[in-house]
Amino acid sequence: MAKILIVDDEIGIRELLSEILRDEGHDIQLADNAATARAARNAGRPDMVLLDIWMPDTDGITLLKEWAANGQLNMPVVMMSGHGTIDTAVEATRIGAIDYLEKPIALQKLLAAVKRGLQRPQAPGAPAPLTLAAFTRSVPLRDLRRRIEQIAVSSRVLLLRVGAGSLAELVARSVHGGAPHWLDLAAVTSPLDITQLQAAQGGVLFVGELARLSRAQQKNLAFALDRLERYDLRLVVATDRSLDALLADGWDEALASRLFEVSLAPPSIADVRDDLPELASQILLHLVEGGEVPLRRFSTAALNQLRNLAWPGGYAELRAAVKSLALGTLEEEVAAADVRRLLPPDIGASSGGVSLDQPLREAREAFERMYFEHHLRLEGGNMTRLAEKTGLERTHLYRKLKQLGLQAGRRHEEA
Repeated sequence: MAKILIVDDEIGIRELLSEILRDEGHDIQLADNAATARAARNAGRPDMVLLDIWMPDTDGITLLKEWAANGQLNMPVVMMSGHGTIDTAVEATRIGAIDYLEKPIALQKLLAAVKRGLQRPQAPGAPAPLTLAAFTRSVPLRDLRRRIEQIAVSSRVLLLRVGAGSLAELVARSVHGGAPHWLDLAAVTSPLDITQLQAAQGGVLFVGELARLSRAQQKNLAFALDRLERYDLRLVVATDRSLDALLADGWDEALASRLFEVSLAPPSIADVRDDLPELASQILLHLVEGGEVPLRRFSTAALNQLRNLAWPGGYAELRAAVKSLALGTLEEEVAAADVRRLLPPDIGASSGGVSLDQPLREAREAFERMYFEHHLRLEGGNMTRLAEKTGLERTHLYRKLKQLGLQAGRRHEEA
């Protein structure tokens, strides 16, 4: 007996298909729109889905794309339509549907499609990486995805100008249609060779922060940059530094200039704060589908709690927090109390923790100490980047840190 989800806004069709398939011994779930279908899919994996294309809230093709983007298209889906076209059928198949039935649906065609779908072996392995395509309800993220796709038509290289709360990795994962091959050049410490590029063919090369690359890694970057076309690769790099700042740090001018030819300033988590509940929920769904965490869902209060945090570490920090909550929560629903209890007290910290009951001078000093501790930690003690981030001249910065009793970092000053 298989669990089959039937999604159609026409009650007569739902009841007819349900009656036929129940007589065949299947367990049937019904959904009259995409929102209900989405909730049913999130609650557990059906063995098969019969999905109508034309629905009042979200059409079936869009829902199919959403499931494919967030790693949930790991069950056979048969599309249904009373006025579809060959182009629609081809698109549905390209996305991942296994069959297409025209209404009115003949009994034998229905039973044959269901039998083929249930006999079809499911592809093993982890779901595809989470991309911007999964966030269908966020206008800023939808617009960001369109900009990336438009740039990718003409350029294989994209530089992301980022700051605190960066979504750089999520953006990079979305380039080239969420390509399966991914190589983080910042993790490659030995000389890059042709074999590694061949293994990543058709995929994406990524650097999360250019300023953290050593001289040897900069040479790897130049090596890869010259071979993007040959191996059908895309290169996405991110930095909060200017071109002049990188050149002042000793970067090769020709290399740096090539990287800065096409740039984009994507929104940060702070810029899409209203969409953070969707971000967190989709991350959780992806982790569940990948088998990394047990079945969990967020309460509305927990999502509001997450939305009110600053997330200076960006997408990576948010994903790590969601995973920690899913693994550490005992109940199926993650509550606001779990967020307060399980996340580190300084995660997503902004300017809290300064007592307002002390004299102004002491409060200001406490805030400055917290401010510089935060940025010293983010920059790994690099005083050049700290001076640029805080807008202070180096001599003044050293004097200020000494005044606050903080250790002036000198790590990573030299490549």
